[in-house]
Amino acid sequence: METILQNSGLEKNRHYSLQEFLRDEAGNPLLGMDGKKMQPDVIIHYPDQRKVIIDSKVSLLAYEKYSSATEETDQQTFLASHLKAVRTHIDQLSSKNYESYSKVLDFVIMFIPLEAAYIAILQADSKIWEYAYKKRVLLISSSNLIAALKMIKDLWIRDDQNKYALQIADRGGKMYDKFVAFLGNLEDVGKHLEKSQESYDTALKQLKTGKGNLVSQAEKLRELGVSAKSQIPEKIASSSR
Repeated sequence: METILQNSGLEKNRHYSLQEFLRDEAGNPLLGMDGKKMQPDVIIHYPDQRKVIIDSKVSLLAYEKYSSATEETDQQTFLASHLKAVRTHIDQLSSKNYESYSKVLDFVIMFIPLEAAYIAILQADSKIWEYAYKKRVLLISSSNLIAALKMIKDLWIRDDQNKYALQIADRGGKMYDKFVAFLGNLEDVGKHLEKSQESYDTALKQLKTGKGNLVSQAEKLRELGVSAKSQIPEKIASSSR
């Protein structure tokens, strides 16, 4: 059973759990009609919090005797016993009434691990599947179970994709808002740079233009023999004349 679950791509303790007690909303174990804790073999979890219960406790002892018998009369006897064992287990699963105790689907899956044993049942009693179905029990073999689990895995994949899409949309919206704010700040920086450039140009004009500007006055001092170790750049000095 667990090998089939693993091969289906489902993750243990996320998509399914083994031998887990059914519990109420407070976390207390649920009790069946017999007063015992309800502990299915496998609980399959759906993305929407629903559950599917799988039972694999059906006895195949009679089938083993049937498959190894060589006399036709013995085969018929053991096949009848096999059919009776399956019917009895169907009735037992139905009497547990799982759907009344937990948030599960309407049906409980009764897993028959041997494909040949499953086929033998259907051949021996063509109405056995319908009998189980009316009692809200689904008879499933290995091949059918694999197909069903693959479909459940696809539901999880789609659910994850939807969640990722929402996360991407949310992160994209936040990033866009941050980008708009950054552009606004960058525009303010540009305006301040423009103002700084204007202030620089105004100050420079005050230094080197107009009658008696500071640059020409400083040059005249140098020409008069003021002792100085450096000299105003020619480009600025010439533009002030």
